[in-house]
Amino acid sequence: MTKRTRYDEVCEQLVNSPRRWLVTGVAGFIGSALLERLLDLGQSVVGVDNFLTGHRRNLEDVLAINPDERLQFRFIEGDLRDPAVAREAVKDVDIVLHQAALGSVPRSIKDPLASHAHNVDAFLNVLWAAKEAGVGRIVYASSSSVYGDHPGLPKHEDRIGKPLSPYAATKRADEIYAQVFHDVYGQQSIGLRYFNVFGRRQDPNGPYAAVIPRWIAALLDGRPCVVFGDGSASRDFCYVDNIVQANVLAATAPDPAVTGTVYNCGCNGRTDLKQLFAMIRDNLARELPALAHAEPVFEGPRAGDVAHSQAAIDKITAALGYSPSHLVEDGMAETVAWFAARLRKA
Repeated sequence: MTKRTRYDEVCEQLVNSPRRWLVTGVAGFIGSALLERLLDLGQSVVGVDNFLTGHRRNLEDVLAINPDERLQFRFIEGDLRDPAVAREAVKDVDIVLHQAALGSVPRSIKDPLASHAHNVDAFLNVLWAAKEAGVGRIVYASSSSVYGDHPGLPKHEDRIGKPLSPYAATKRADEIYAQVFHDVYGQQSIGLRYFNVFGRRQDPNGPYAAVIPRWIAALLDGRPCVVFGDGSASRDFCYVDNIVQANVLAATAPDPAVTGTVYNCGCNGRTDLKQLFAMIRDNLARELPALAHAEPVFEGPRAGDVAHSQAAIDKITAALGYSPSHLVEDGMAETVAWFAARLRKA
C-alpha cells in the first residue's frame, strides 16, 4: 500500500474546502499545469496572461480535459506591467501563484530592459496589489539561476553567488522585494527556486525554446539537436508535476513561519546534456526505431550558462513536506509520449 504523502492530504483538504486562486502566466506551460491541477481539485481559478510567451492552445487543452470545470475559471487577458491589471487580477482571491515572467538567459542578455520590466516591475505590481487587497499568501517562481557563479553542489538556499545574466538578476530582485514585503507589510510569501522544469505543453518553438521540447521536435522532424558546449554541463531536470506539488504545498502550509523565505524546487539529481539527449532519443526510438542511432551536434557554450546545477531539497522537504513524485526518467517518458502524440499529428 502506497504511503499517503503531505501532498495527498492537502489535495483532499482542498477538495473539501475550496479556495480562490490567481495564477499569473496561466497560459504558459507551468501556469497551465497549475490550472489543470487546481480545476481537477474543484478550485476556483482566476488566470491572467498577455500571451507574450504563453499560448491560447494551452488553456484550450486544459479546459478540454473536463469541460464542466470551465465554470470555475475566469481569464483576464492583460499585462501585469500595468498596475490596473494587477489590481483587477487579485480581487477576492485567497492565494496568488505568480508564474508570469519573461524567461531565458540568452533573451535577457539580448534585451535586459524587457526582462526587468516583465520580471521585476510586473512582480512589484502584483506584490503591491495583493498587499492592498489583503491576499493571504503569494507563492512566486524564482530560479536556480540566482546561484550564479557559486561553485557548490548541491545548491543550498543560503549560499548564492554572483548573477551571471540579467535574467538571474531579475529573479534575485524578486526575492529581495518579496522579503521586504514580508518584513515591512507582513505579506506572506514563498519563493520557489525552480531548477530545469520540463513537461507537457512546454513550447518547442522559437529561438528561446527550452532544450527538452526543442530536441524532441528536432528528432521527430529529422533536424539536428544542438548541444552548446561539450555535453558535460549538467542540470537538475524537474518534471512539471513536481513543480505543481511544490506550489500547492507552499500555498497551503498552515504555519506562517515557513513563509518569508525561498525554497529549492528540484529533484536533487544531475543529468548531463549527453545523458539527456540519449534519454530523449531512446524514449522516441521505442516508437520510431529509425531514431535509435541519432547523435547530437556540438557548438560553443552560451554566455551566461552555468556549468552544473543540482538542488538540495532538504529545506523544502522539512518545511513543506515536498517529495518529488517523478524523477527525471519518469517525467521524460511521460513528456516524450505527450509530445510525440501531438507533434506527429501536426
